[in-house]
Amino acid sequence: MILRALGLSLLLCATAAQAAIDTYEFRNDHERERFRELTSELRCPKCQNQNIADSDAPIAMDLRREIFRMFGEGKRNDEIISYLVDRYGDFVLYRPPLNSSTALLWFGPGVLLVGGLLVLLLIVRRRRPQAQAASQAQLDAAEQARLQALLAANAASSADQERKDP
Repeated sequence: MILRALGLSLLLCATAAQAAIDTYEFRNDHERERFRELTSELRCPKCQNQNIADSDAPIAMDLRREIFRMFGEGKRNDEIISYLVDRYGDFVLYRPPLNSSTALLWFGPGVLLVGGLLVLLLIVRRRRPQAQAASQAQLDAAEQARLQALLAANAASSADQERKDP
């Protein structure tokens, strides 16, 4: 009884694993490679960080089937991409075109980097004169006398401490 249940569960697992694998019959190796490249370049609409080739989402499986069907119709890559962009927007492209809605994607990182470098430069320039002024500060006569008194008191207490400790 246990062996039958185990065998049945293994059989069900094996068929479920087989069902997740797409098998397509391509006319030649060039078409297979073209399919692989195209599905690797397109983003899954559901899984935001996966391409259509690697995603197990039902929509990705549908899109792979649709792309394969379009291959059978003799469509070019740009026609397939245009169809998917019309349907899902620029989101399906890992490299969206440069236009007003994607300008921030293209130029944002560079603008942030340049802005950060400018802020860092300003901070360094403002601190440099302060450090130079502090190192070149002159003491007036009263401060000089107080400094000498503190140094003398420190020297005297150090000498007393050395005499007490043999």
